[in-house]
Amino acid sequence: MKNLPQISDAEWQIMKILWDRAPLTASDVINKVDGVTSWKPKTVKTLLGRLLKKNAISFHKEGRTYVYYPLVAEDECVKAESQSFLEKVFCGALNVMFAKFLEEQELSREEIAELKRILDQKKK
Repeated sequence: MKNLPQISDAEWQIMKILWDRAPLTASDVINKVDGVTSWKPKTVKTLLGRLLKKNAISFHKEGRTYVYYPLVAEDECVKAESQSFLEKVFCGALNVMFAKFLEEQELSREEIAELKRILDQKKK
């Protein structure tokens, strides 16, 4: 896995928008977070600037407008973040994490069947 940037919780929200809909202008991103967060336009632009410095996103110019797009793939970032969480909270013990989550959650029969299917595939 290549060296991925450390993305804060707020930056994740911006990245999710870009992963879902890129390329987008700053105004587009501001419109997407409007009503979801209480962020001012300046906050969104600050977050875009941080993500640019981290090389998580880039841009191209269309006239006087900057159009942003991600440089890192969502699945790679999710995988890295998941691994970091597993190491930090459960000392890398996937079975302990999995058991803890299962103890805490109510699962439907369909969800249980899906988990069994995934585990059965792992046996092969």
